[in-house]
Amino acid sequence: MPIDYDKLMNWPFPDLEHRYSERDTMLYALGVGCGHDPMDRADLRFVYEESLLALPTMAVVLGYPGFWLKDPATGVDWRKVLHGEQGLVLHHPLPAAATVVGRSRVTGIVDKGEGKGALMYSERDVVDHATGELLCTVTSTTFLRGEGGFGGPSGPSPAPHPVPERAPDQAVDLPTLPQAALIYRLSGDTNPLHADPEIATQAGFPRPILHGLGTYGVAGRAILRACCNNDPARLKTLNVRFSAPVFPGETIRTEIWQDGTTVSFRCRVVERDTVVLNNGLAMLAG
Repeated sequence: MPIDYDKLMNWPFPDLEHRYSERDTMLYALGVGCGHDPMDRADLRFVYEESLLALPTMAVVLGYPGFWLKDPATGVDWRKVLHGEQGLVLHHPLPAAATVVGRSRVTGIVDKGEGKGALMYSERDVVDHATGELLCTVTSTTFLRGEGGFGGPSGPSPAPHPVPERAPDQAVDLPTLPQAALIYRLSGDTNPLHADPEIATQAGFPRPILHGLGTYGVAGRAILRACCNNDPARLKTLNVRFSAPVFPGETIRTEIWQDGTTVSFRCRVVERDTVVLNNGLAMLAG
């Protein structure tokens, strides 16, 4: 049965209140690899309570409504859902601990045609509960395989950000731990694909894979390190397209092109020379 365009566009997301502590902030940072080098004081600021800072990419786990597309009422075959793109706009630095409210919405659905699937665009505002201040806006593109041909609009689909053709200005190699996915899932994404070898095998992988948003967090660390002097307040946007999975234990190399406050990037796994994030775009404070 084709998906119901109007039902998805008007899906009733309740406001989601989310209280997180300094412990949660440190756990997220450990999940994306901070502290790999215990002598690296730049990383220590994200995993140690003394003058603790929150990584900007932690926004993706705040006020998250869960895997709501698994609800049969959506009409979507959740087993064919892929995370296509992720974006983030930071209006203010994230507090190290706070109570926030997540307000989610579907902003668009593009019908790619029969047999070609559909694209669903969604957004989530994360608001400080105490002050009402908008902290960040999280955006996502979801590929609904097999759901095309329902008679919805055929566009527009934003073009991916082009990566420059010249050699990267710099590259940052960040290793991941073999247990990286087991740590990252404690921040809220408990999909067994990232923990259970049997489930991973059934999905066609030789072993559990790292969460796409875990890879996204590693890329965010690389941009902070290379372009922001590890100051979270300097990162204003971070957008990527997912292209391949990462296996925990692999090294992620972020290739960076910087033109003023505009940063283009992509990530590849060193061990397999495979691009895992592409068409990356970050904007920095002027």
